[in-house]
Formats: sequence, C-alpha cells, structure tokens
Amino acid sequence: MEDFGFLQPLLLTIAGLVIGALLKSLLKHSRFPYTVGLFAIGLTTGILNRYEAFIPIPHMTEALNSVANINPDLILYLFLPILIFDAAYELNMHIFKKTLANATLLAAPGLIICMILTAALMVGIGTFIPGYELWSWTFAMIFGALISATDPVAVVALLHELKTSKRFSTLVDAESLLNDGTGIVCFMLFFGAYTASGESTEPPMVEFIKVISISTLLGYSLARFVIWFITRINSEEMIQNSVIILSAYVTFILSQYYLGVSGVIALVAFGLTVTYHGKPRLKADVNKFMEHFWSLATYIANTLIFIIVGIVIAEKVTFSWSSVGVLILIYLSLNIFRYIMISMLYPFMKKMGYGLSKRESVILSWGGLRGALAMTLALMVTYTESIPEEIRSQILFFTAGIVTLTLCINATTTRWLLNRLGLIGASSARVQLDYKIQKSIRENSENYFAKLQEKEHLKGAHWERVQHYMIHKPVNPDEKPKEKAVISEIRLRILDKEKTVCKGIYEEGIISETAFRRLMNSLDELYDHDGTYTLDFRNSIFNFCDKANSINKMRNISVIHNWMRFYFRERITVIYDLGRGFMLLQKEDLKLIDELSGSNILNNEQKSVLNVLKGEVENNISRMDSMISTIAHDFPKAYNHALTMMSIRMLLSNEKRTVKQMINNGIITEKDAEPLLSNIEERADDVNSFSHTVSASILRWMFFIKKKEV
Repeated sequence: MEDFGFLQPLLLTIAGLVIGALLKSLLKHSRFPYTVGLFAIGLTTGILNRYEAFIPIPHMTEALNSVANINPDLILYLFLPILIFDAAYELNMHIFKKTLANATLLAAPGLIICMILTAALMVGIGTFIPGYELWSWTFAMIFGALISATDPVAVVALLHELKTSKRFSTLVDAESLLNDGTGIVCFMLFFGAYTASGESTEPPMVEFIKVISISTLLGYSLARFVIWFITRINSEEMIQNSVIILSAYVTFILSQYYLGVSGVIALVAFGLTVTYHGKPRLKADVNKFMEHFWSLATYIANTLIFIIVGIVIAEKVTFSWSSVGVLILIYLSLNIFRYIMISMLYPFMKKMGYGLSKRESVILSWGGLRGALAMTLALMVTYTESIPEEIRSQILFFTAGIVTLTLCINATTTRWLLNRLGLIGASSARVQLDYKIQKSIRENSENYFAKLQEKEHLKGAHWERVQHYMIHKPVNPDEKPKEKAVISEIRLRILDKEKTVCKGIYEEGIISETAFRRLMNSLDELYDHDGTYTLDFRNSIFNFCDKANSINKMRNISVIHNWMRFYFRERITVIYDLGRGFMLLQKEDLKLIDELSGSNILNNEQKSVLNVLKGEVENNISRMDSMISTIAHDFPKAYNHALTMMSIRMLLSNEKRTVKQMINNGIITEKDAEPLLSNIEERADDVNSFSHTVSASILRWMFFIKKKEV
C-alpha cells in the first residue's frame, strides 16, 4: 500500500489509455469528435469526484485529486513538444510555404487584434459590471493573450479526424502552430511585466520581435546540427531515431526554460527543417519509424491531455450563475472578435498563397478552438500569488468555460458546417470513379463467390453468412461528371502514381536526392491546380534542364575553362539524373493509362480522355529524350560520369535487395544481415556525401559566375 503513491501516475496513464481505446472503438462509426468525447469523460469524472462519489474508493479519490492539482509546467513540457513536433514534421512543405503568409497574418497581427479587443472587453466588464472592478489593462491583456490563440492540441486533433482538404487543413494547422507560439510570447510579455521575475526594460514590440527571431534561428540551427550529426555518424537506425526524438525535447526545453524564448516557435522551426532537409537524407527505416512513433505519441498525448483538462476544470473551477452570464458574453464576443479579425485580413488573405474563399473564412472564424494550452497558462496565473486571488479565480473560470464551450459547441458543429459549406465533399468525378472501383471489386467478389460455391470441400459452408461479408453493392451516383472534371481527376491519380514511383526509385538509389526533390516539387506544383493543368506542363523540370545550354556557353569562358571542368561534369550529372528519373515516371504513367483503358472503371465515353492524357505523357518523353541526347552529344565525359554514378547507386540497391531477399527466404537472419546492410549503407553514404558536397560547391560557383556576368 505504501507504494501506491509511486504507482499513481502509471496507473492513471494506463486507465486513461484504456478509456481512450474503448471510446475510440465506440465512436468508430460516429461523427462525434473523439477529443470532445475524452474531454466529456474527464469533465464527468472530475464532477463525480468533486461531489465525493468515489469516497468508497479512497485511492481513486487521491489519484483524481493529484490530477486536479497537476503542475501546469508538466503539460507544457511533457505533452506540447510531442504535439508541436508531430504537426510540424507531418506538414507538406510545399503547401506550408504557400500558406505561410496567410498563417503568419493570422498568427501575428490577427492574434494581436483579438488580444486587444478581448482586453478592451474585460476592461469594459470591469467598469460596468459589479464584482469585476479589479480588472486593469494589465490583467485584461494577460487574459487576452492566453485566450486569443487557437490551441494546436484541439485544432490539429479535430482536423485529423474530419479529413478536410490538405490546403485548408494546412492553413489552420499552421495558424494554430504559429499563433500558439506568438500567444505564449505575448502572454509572457504581460505576465512577466507584472511579476518580479519577468521585468524587461525593452518595449513589448521589440521584445516580441527579438523572441520570435531568436526562437526561429535556434530551432533552425539545432535542426541543421542534428541532421549533420546523424548523417555523419552513420549509426544504427535506433540511434538516429533517438537523436531526433531527444533533440525535439532539448529544443523546447532549451528555448522555453533556459533561454526564455518561445519553445513552440523554436520547435516548429526545428520540425520543419528536419522535414525538409532531413527526411530525404535519413534512412528509409528511420523515416518509417519516425512516422509511426510520432503518430503513437500524439495519440497518447491527445488521449491523456483532454481527460486531464476535463478533470482540472471540474475539480478547480467555482462559479455563480451571474458569472455564467458574463462567461456567455465573453464566449459570444470572442467568436465575434475572431470574425472581425478575419474580415479585416480577408482582403489580403484572398490574394496570397492559395487564397482564401468566403466559405473557408467562415470555418476559420468558427474553428477557433481553445484547449489545453489556454488552461495551462491560466493555471500558471492561478499559482501566482502576487496576482489578486479574485482575478486568479475569474481568469481560471473564464478560461475553463471558454475551453468547454468551444470544444462542446464549436468542435461538435464544425463537421456539420463543413458539410453545409461543401468543404469536405468529394467532386462528382471522384465520386463516380470511386463508384466504378467499388463496383469492379463487387463484381470480382461475386464471381469468386460463385466459384467457391462450386468447390467440393466447401459444400458445408453457410453461404448466406459468407455473402454477408462481401463488399456492399455501391449506389450509382445520380450526377454525371463533365469531361473536364473526369480528365482532371485522372490527372490527379496519375500524379499520385508518380509520387509513389518517385519515392520508390529514390529509395532504391536510382535517382539522387537533388533529382528526387526537384521531381517532387514539380508534382506539388501540378497538384496546386487540381488537375486542370496538362501533364506536360513541367516548366520547373525543363527550365532546369535547359540550363545545360547556358553551361555549354560558360564552358568557353577562358577564365574558368581550366579549373571548372569538374563542376560542369557534376552539373550535367544532376541534369541527366533528373531527366532519367523523369522518364521513368512518364513510362509508369503510360502503364497506368493502359490499365485504365483496359479496365471497366471508365465507360467508353470517359475513356476518350485517355488519348489526350497519353499525348501529354508522350510529349514529356519526347522532350526529355531529346534533352538527354543533346547532353550525351555535347558533354560526353560528363554523360559517362552520370552513367557511372547511376550505376553505382543501382549496384548498391541491388545488393540491398539481394540481402533482404535472403532474409525473406530464411537463408540468413535479420541479425546476420545487419552488418551486410550496414556496409551497403556506408558505401551509399560515401556517394551521397560526395554529391552533397559537389552540389553545394556548384551553387556557390553558379552564384559567382552570375555576379561576374552582371
């Protein structure tokens, strides 16, 4: 019994995860948000404990009381790094860069607008409503800062459940990540200005800019160091994984605790840098493990954090009916303030990046959820004795109330609003293609079912029960898509195929990292236009390859002729590598088009568009083949070097496949294969390190030449 206090955290964690697993199963076919369900469970449990429902179970009461009195820093330092890094690590960098301007508008000026409006509201409440006379501008700004930032814990969890469009979800995701950091910075500025430990002689705006700049630089620098370290030590996958996981926590703790800057902003910069620069250089097994690990860690953190927040609110918040009226006023005002803020920024946001539609602006206004972060900051205020007790109590109550209302009202109605505005519905062409695919599967299953019934050794089977597990017969959609919609949808599926193939040939060593990155960027650019652009609209690829002609001219410059041959050779190698990789993708496109042509997924009328797509792909092949032939003729030595580098990568890739095949056949064990695979990786790293060094030198040289020409 004496050891129970030591076991409490472990038992509470186990209980929370069991409850979360059961709830996840119950809500599997429900539209009710999983995170809101967890919050409701925590709230209910806390209320029951508050009214002594668990007195017969003293250990339960003791455990729940310990949760109610949890240190807010535990939430900040234990859970937040997991959720922030995972969100940053999973962001699509191409989409993020195009939404960054809008996300920054929402996270910086947008948050400040909401903070000032909220502070003005609280000062007004303190002026006209009895019982709130102590609300000064300082306390109002503290509350405005902590309640104005949308919570990444709540927003990211909801978006992952609703599966909204990638562009819009990335915008909301990026806003929640960035304004979480700016919100904490603003909160610390006003909170620190009031407490003795946070005095600062600099103006708030200067301090704000300094904190954001230092945090971003710190996160980027640490990420580049980590990438350099793990790619140089050539260690096992588990060591590389451990370094990245520990570095995420070190980045947050170092910036937030020791340097006093924004841990969230630093971690966002760290995660984005690792994603963009690190992922292509890490071993494939490392990337797979990282995806699974952070998904599991995020699930555990979300499950526990919403239960904890519910218990804390139920246990610690006291209220009166008059204060409930003020809470409702604040809740309605916060939604109005967010709508005003987005309306003010909308003229700018609709012109930047992907733009912003009016329907999306409505969701942005309504989707400003608050959650664990706001509660954590409110608890920090509660534990600060220099702040009047009445203010502390009111800040905790209002924060808890806003968290409860946004999760119970805004979160539960967001799906309905998205459906009403048509933001999560599939296009008519996609619905039609999905129907055809399901119909094809159903027909195949029916034919196989008939063959099973004819088998002698299966005569005793209960065929009605077997048939029950067959895929349901799909319903033919009434709306028939137009030809333009069909061709756009097929183009998107071809691009999906190209992305898959591109990742495969990169992992097999057929193309280099530079070629892989450029090919993926070109695909992202086509995705931006939702299939409306033709498949041969590959300006970024062909423009890069056309630079071979400019290199040919530079080669004749006497000042560089004697000592830059090496760089010419490597530049041509990159272009050749990119071209060959591009050709492989186009040949796979032709195979997919032929498969669609021979299948019953498209009707005869829809199959007519395949000839158009085939012409676009063949045009790509013709243009690239001509470019490669030109390179082979004009740069024979560089061309031969490119063939050599590709041959080395393919040779190493074949060795790796051979070893893995031996593992599958039982010839050697995975443990016996480790030194063999490690040796292959070492030789591959030597090739990659050489390529990275050369690429950096080429870029510096090209910059030098351009300056000379100017």
